[in-house]
Amino acid sequence: MPALLPPALELFLDVLRCPVCRARLRPDRGSLRCPAGHTFDIARQGYVSLLTGTRATSGDDAAMVQARQRFLATGRYDPIRRALTELTADALPGGGTVVDVGCGTGYYLAGVLDRVPDARGLGLDTSVRALRLAARAHPRAAAASWDVFRPFPVNDRTVDVLLDVFAPRNPSEFHRVLRPSGRLIVVRPTERHLAELRSRIPGMVTVDPDKERRLHRALEPRFTAVGTRHIAYTTPLTGQEAADLVGMTPSARHLASTDPVGRGFLPDWVTVSVLATSYRPR
Repeated sequence: MPALLPPALELFLDVLRCPVCRARLRPDRGSLRCPAGHTFDIARQGYVSLLTGTRATSGDDAAMVQARQRFLATGRYDPIRRALTELTADALPGGGTVVDVGCGTGYYLAGVLDRVPDARGLGLDTSVRALRLAARAHPRAAAASWDVFRPFPVNDRTVDVLLDVFAPRNPSEFHRVLRPSGRLIVVRPTERHLAELRSRIPGMVTVDPDKERRLHRALEPRFTAVGTRHIAYTTPLTGQEAADLVGMTPSARHLASTDPVGRGFLPDWVTVSVLATSYRPR
């Protein structure tokens, strides 16, 4: 039986476009289809598969998604989500369209939609396993498979807020899809973020000290920063939470079997230190 068109996805038919020919997409027996016949299946879990050609390989695998879901459910990152939702709510006084690039399981997007009742949300990610959860994260959250480094399957100037939380960035596409009055909100780690874990586990990915300069250089031609918040705190961790925190990050792909994850060497607390900046298009 063909998958039904999820109500949240139906809300985005005026925003989404065919990634092949850029024509408008319409529902057609368990899929989205453009007038040229390009067809994209809607999975029974509720997300639409828009990726074509060579598949992206960097999406979270099943173990990473499970670790992410367990850790975020503990509430240890709730202060980050609260700051993000406040920044978004300030930019959406009357509701609007929110797109979360690299949405993962939809944790941050769901928080935003809870805070802004009249907003609709779309999560984009390469990980099918994450999208299965993102499509069910909130009644007003749609989900689609997509690679941030490709031109987005989104019409020009149709997005009010773009979220980029611990995710790669595509400044030219961000600028194209945002309305002139829109906002880009970027959340990224500082050098102190998870320092206790990184000091115990040499295989963890480090935070490049040049990260902020590179971010500014990439965004400055198209965006102007209008406000930055530093979210910094320490939080206790159980052994499972510490292992999940490592396992949900890109570091999980780089750790060798000899790294001390789960062998009693993990810290029982950790520093969370991130920056959340709101940008307006130039």
